[in-house]
Amino acid sequence: MITVRAPATSANLGSGFDVFGAALSRPADVVTVEKADRTTIEVTGVGAQYIPEDPEKNTVGAVVEALDAPAHIHIDKGVRPASGLGSSAASAAGAAVALNRLYDRGLSRTELVPIAAEGEVVVSGVAHADNVAPSILGGFTITSTHGTRAVSADVPLVACLPDVAVSTRDARRVVPDTAPMEALVETVGNAATLTVGMCRSDPDLVGAGMDDPVVTPERARLITGYDDVREAAFAAGATGVTVSGAGPAVIAACRDGDRRRVAAAMLDGFADAGIDARAYQTRIGEGTTVLRG
Repeated sequence: MITVRAPATSANLGSGFDVFGAALSRPADVVTVEKADRTTIEVTGVGAQYIPEDPEKNTVGAVVEALDAPAHIHIDKGVRPASGLGSSAASAAGAAVALNRLYDRGLSRTELVPIAAEGEVVVSGVAHADNVAPSILGGFTITSTHGTRAVSADVPLVACLPDVAVSTRDARRVVPDTAPMEALVETVGNAATLTVGMCRSDPDLVGAGMDDPVVTPERARLITGYDDVREAAFAAGATGVTVSGAGPAVIAACRDGDRRRVAAAMLDGFADAGIDARAYQTRIGEGTTVLRG
C-alpha cells in the first residue's frame, strides 16, 4: 500500500496559457493505492459527491491503464472539483506517482507527467499538462513541445475560491481563436517577466508578469465579482492578480507581510458580490510526496 500527498496547482498564471503552472503548498489531495486484480475507486472529502468512481470517468482511470497497474484507489479530496486549483490533476498526479512506486515501473517524475496528463482528457477533452506537471514535480513549471521544465521558487500567494463552479470545458470554450499582434507581444513580454520573477523568487516581478490581455478577460466574465476582488487585492498590497486556471479561483502574488491582508480583502470582495469564498494563504510548494509505503 502506498499513500501520497498531491498538491493543488494554479495553471496559466495569466500570461502562460496552457504553459505555466505552479504547485501550491496547500490545499492537497491524499491518494492511497493497493494492488488488486481490477481497479476500484473510492472518493471522500471535499466535493466527493460530484466525482465519479467509475474508472472510465475518473481521471485516475487513464493513469491506471497507461501504467497497467490495477489497484484499489482511495482519493481523499482536499482540492475542490471545478475550482481552478487543479483538482482533477491532483488526483491523476497522485495516482501516477503512487502506482509507479507500487508496481516498481521505474519511471522518472518527468516521464510520469504525460501519463497523468492523459487523465485530464476525461474532464476537459484535452491532455494538457499545465496542472499535472507542477503537481508531480513541484515548483514553477513550463510545459511546451520541448517537454516540461521545473524551477524551484518561493513566492507567497493567496488563492481565493468562491462558492461557485466553473467547468474546465466551459472555460475553454470562451478562449479566443485569434488575438491581435499587439496583445501577443504584450503577453510574451509579461510571460518573460513572470519567468524571471520565478527564477529569482521575486513577487514583484511575478505579479507584474501576470497580466494577460487575451484569455483572462474572457474567463474573468465567468466569475461574479472578479473585478472587485482584483481591485481589492491590489489595494491590500497584491503585486499581481489573475484567474487561477479555468477559474473560479483567483490567484494573487504578494509579499509575505501582505498575505493575510490580501486574503481578507479578496474575501471581502466576493462577499460584496454576495458570494461566500475561502482564501488559502499559500505559496509555491513541493510536488507529490510519499507519506507511507
